[in-house]
Amino acid sequence: MTKINILVLCVGNSCRSQMAQGYLQHFGGDRVDVLSAGSEKHGLNQNAVLVMQEDGIDISHHTSNLVSEYADRTFDYVLTVCEDADTACPYFPARLKNIHRGFPDPAKATGNHKTILVEFRKVRNDIKEYCQSLLSELKILNE
Repeated sequence: MTKINILVLCVGNSCRSQMAQGYLQHFGGDRVDVLSAGSEKHGLNQNAVLVMQEDGIDISHHTSNLVSEYADRTFDYVLTVCEDADTACPYFPARLKNIHRGFPDPAKATGNHKTILVEFRKVRNDIKEYCQSLLSELKILNE
């Protein structure tokens, strides 16, 4: 069985793309190889790590990477998860399809830590639902 190669893009590769990478790999299992990258490297956001751990997904080993690091790789699907992907995220051609679904940036949430985590959880839940739906649509959901 050939693995489906997926690249998830977001500007800073610190929150949304990292969460999507975690869920896509979790739900896709050995059917997918998922990487994430950005046009900038903002480092792995620890609030993203925390809320993903709350849902049983460990992304603490992920790294923040630049899209240029994958210039020599071919991806079947490239997903952009930034709200403003047209202007903020780099275009990276996919072998089969480029897909865009923007999510709010939880790193821009303000307030106390509890309030910020509420926003991270909301975005996490939206990304989780999207990843399950997408993999089901692509017929590669690991049931």
